Amino acid sequence: MPESSSPAPVPSTPSTGGPVIYREKLWPNAWIWVIAAGVSAAGILVFAPISMAAGYTAALVLLAIITVLLVLSTPVITVTADALTVGRATIERRFVGSVQQFTSEEATAERGTRLNGLAYLCIRGWIDPVVKIEINDPADRTPYWLASTRHPDQLTAALARR
Repeated sequence: MPESSSPAPVPSTPSTGGPVIYREKLWPNAWIWVIAAGVSAAGILVFAPISMAAGYTAALVLLAIITVLLVLSTPVITVTADALTVGRATIERRFVGSVQQFTSEEATAERGTRLNGLAYLCIRGWIDPVVKIEINDPADRTPYWLASTRHPDQLTAALARR
């Protein structure tokens, strides 16, 4: 058989390389898991007219599906010496500018009225603080990244290290 002429696959994101300076996984809060359990329990009500066994089975299947979806959609913030990764986006650290952190009403304003439509967002509604990371890449129209974080001081300090 002839060899394929297609090139080797290229990774969709650049390698972050180097030791991890900061890493945070934005797990859902406890009340999200309570809601997931409540939604899956509704499966009992839907399938109870057929049989209680079908209702309990549906509830367990719904809970498993919701759990998998929540776990797989949980974004990660990673800072290394060479790169910053927030959710699906990765950028070289040399293009990272100033970093500001916001909490409470200021964070709400950054997510709302002060938001630039070109900004990259990695927001989770159950996490109040946000960090605004300026992007200085001339080839990128994105002015800044806005990311939810439970530890804005640690993330800001990690990005300040060069």
